[in-house]
Amino acid sequence: MVSERRDQNFLTDFFTARTAFREVVQRQNGVLDVLPLDVKGPRGEVLGIDVAWFGNQAPRRAVLHSSGLHGVEGFAGSAIQIQTLREFPDIPDDSALILVHILNPFGMSWLRRVNENNVDLNRNSLGRESYTGAPENYSKLDSFLNSPGPPSHDLFLLKAALLVLRHGMPSLRQAVAGGQYEFPKGLFFGGKKLEQGLEHYQEYLSRRLASAERIVAIDVHTGLGRFGEDSLLGDPRDLEKLRSIFGRQVTSSEPQHGPAYRVRGGLDSLISQAVPRAELLFVNQEFGTYSAVRNLHALREENRWHHYGGGMLDHPSKRALKEAFNPDDEKWREAVLKRGRAVLDKALKAKF
Repeated sequence: MVSERRDQNFLTDFFTARTAFREVVQRQNGVLDVLPLDVKGPRGEVLGIDVAWFGNQAPRRAVLHSSGLHGVEGFAGSAIQIQTLREFPDIPDDSALILVHILNPFGMSWLRRVNENNVDLNRNSLGRESYTGAPENYSKLDSFLNSPGPPSHDLFLLKAALLVLRHGMPSLRQAVAGGQYEFPKGLFFGGKKLEQGLEHYQEYLSRRLASAERIVAIDVHTGLGRFGEDSLLGDPRDLEKLRSIFGRQVTSSEPQHGPAYRVRGGLDSLISQAVPRAELLFVNQEFGTYSAVRNLHALREENRWHHYGGGMLDHPSKRALKEAFNPDDEKWREAVLKRGRAVLDKALKAKF
């Protein structure tokens, strides 16, 4: 029975997941909005961000749950959202539950972590900040991270091990993954302006959540942490409030306090800019998969295939990237569904 339920929630591709999400939203009488995108899917399909709204249409309180900001990571968040709608929760009278299904449809449909412009959307919401700069050591690592040419056997693991020994994993992780704005074909590129999908999303939130006094936001990611375990990462200034909702599992998003790394232009910045009068309590729910080195290798090889190879979906680099962030493992998927629902339920039951 567990396996059947898992298969109904973890779908094989973006379009199957999108269809399932829309169908269950309709069955639960939700309001479905679509934020259109100009970019197309692998076979010319129309893409858009689906937003399902349940409960009060002018809420004082809102629970905002989003998935797929990092494209290929979206399978887990999508599964949590579909499961939630199939086992529908109670929503307080003055509240709204808003499920944002796949904020990066291009990335999920093309099995990329980034969008159509190679932009990491969790580094893209800078507001009035300048879209410039890179971590101090990123330029020194560029030839390793973003080697020109299609995927090949080039002693990646040996090179990565030497870099870890030289720099240490925490500082190397920050230099690599913290986000950069100078290498457009490189990993973790934050862009040069706010991307279309996030621009539409910011406008939507500003318009639809104008009445909200407090927003609890959960953004689901995969790839960071121990296999099958989740981390809840929040702003250190909000730790006590977040822990009053989600428990002591919430840790600081500052790297010295846990597995995270510091980024500019995260999704929490966009929500704050969209609804400045509301109090925002934001957590990243991160589900661990494989080692940081294995996941970086998968990202590196897919990026090379995209820029210097054929880019098509039927390639080992695409399959490896999907497995890195969406393991084909029953226990992992069971843990995602269990913890994903538990965290969402706590947000809905929060007393504020």
